[in-house]
Amino acid sequence: MTTLFTRTDPALGEFSVRPVDPPADAELLHGWVTHPKAVFWLMQDHDLAAVEKEFTRIAADPFHDAFIGLHNGTPAFLVERYDPAHRELVGIHAAEPGDVGMHFLSAPTDTPVRGFTLAVITTVMEMLFDDPATRRVVVEPDARNTAVHALNEAVGFEVVRTVSLPSKDAYLSTCTRDQFLATRGDHR
Repeated sequence: MTTLFTRTDPALGEFSVRPVDPPADAELLHGWVTHPKAVFWLMQDHDLAAVEKEFTRIAADPFHDAFIGLHNGTPAFLVERYDPAHRELVGIHAAEPGDVGMHFLSAPTDTPVRGFTLAVITTVMEMLFDDPATRRVVVEPDARNTAVHALNEAVGFEVVRTVSLPSKDAYLSTCTRDQFLATRGDHR
């Protein structure tokens, strides 16, 4: 499958991103999204067929994409990109031109690597901002997900407000290109 984006982390090596292939990746994704550590992904009760169906739906959606992230060639994270003017936040967030919505999930592991999840979200942000049309990234993590709030803050997100979504109360947060670059020490 074609690699869409690659980044080298000085400490952890190569991170790359490719599109999800629902039939080929369903078993891998099922293990990730139903794992207890993925409770905020809201797919705990999905069987293999339901996971494949969900990612097939995403693959067919012109306003939503899913990607497998690899670390040194091994699948290690999941990324979803969506258009907040058409998905997730319709009627809740006044999307502006250049807004891109995002979800990410690091694969569960028994051998955590220090700094890995920060490297993952940094890779995701660099991939999203690699598109010159992207002006701002929008996220809506569960208000209870304190770990992701710290990661979001580390890459430049600011909480706009708490919003009620059908499945959760969430911190609607945004990060502009300049906010992200400032966290990287790049002040272009």
